[in-house]
Amino acid sequence: MPNETDGLQSARRNKKDEFYTQLSDIEKELKHYKTHFKNKVIYCNCDDPRISNFFHYFSHNFERLGIKRLIATCYKNQNMDLFNQNDSEHAICLVYDGDKNGNSVPDVSEIGIRHLTGDGDFRSQECIEILKQADIVVTNPPFSLFREYVAQLVEYDKKFIIIGHQNAITYKEVFKLIKENKMWLGYGFNRNMAHFINAHYEDYATDADHIDGMIRVSGVVWYTNLEIKKRHEDMILFKTYAGNEESYPHYDNYDAINVDFAKDIPMDFPGVIGVPVTFLSKYNPAQFEIVGNEYDLEIPKGRGYVNGKRMYSRIFIKHRNNG
Repeated sequence: MPNETDGLQSARRNKKDEFYTQLSDIEKELKHYKTHFKNKVIYCNCDDPRISNFFHYFSHNFERLGIKRLIATCYKNQNMDLFNQNDSEHAICLVYDGDKNGNSVPDVSEIGIRHLTGDGDFRSQECIEILKQADIVVTNPPFSLFREYVAQLVEYDKKFIIIGHQNAITYKEVFKLIKENKMWLGYGFNRNMAHFINAHYEDYATDADHIDGMIRVSGVVWYTNLEIKKRHEDMILFKTYAGNEESYPHYDNYDAINVDFAKDIPMDFPGVIGVPVTFLSKYNPAQFEIVGNEYDLEIPKGRGYVNGKRMYSRIFIKHRNNG
């Protein structure tokens, strides 16, 4: 029976498939960033603005958020990649500078529309010139181009709120930014699962999260470099290492203890602790130090082992105050 991964790979090859972020998911996340948008130029550079719920959210909340300008561009055809596909014959750019007729609705007559000369790829010089004008980039970029996408945002020193897969945490370039506190996780999706609007793809999800007309994707998170309250909240810890040493085995090939769930981090352990990548959703840089991951620490065999068993990917951390 086909599974979610098989379906995603098939969808990548199917030019009729289109994937769009739900407005409810956008609203749920972006409500935490409202103060950041005032007097800023917002750029959505991986969305068809005629359909995009990102453009809808910002244009309909333009005055309330105090936005200076909203710009959106899209790729010209369906050949881009997963989560960024549309059937437009031309790449277009939409610019919205706010309500002009007093009805508090972004009318077509108030939105500047022009065809781009190129294909609308975010890497094109034409789109880069638009990027230079922006203060904050908010979008759902192609997952397969996530490294390039983030690298471009960093190169041009842009603030951003973007959707990506949590597997990107293990990318060398992305992890470096997280370790250096130049990028972190946002508030996220329920159970780290997102439903993307899709009219063609058959969702093989079998649990209660199945929704007709949508594709469920596991392990999806928001990445940002904008300050949010969540990032400065301490994780409440209840477990202790003393007296429970058998619950915290040491790695065979690295001087650290293993923890399978972030909630089980012992409050009193002074050394290095290996935690799952999902820990980053609760990470407070004032509470913990990120020591590294398997790759930049050059751990033998490329992964931590406990009693001869290869563990899932881990991030290695320490308490800032030694427990």
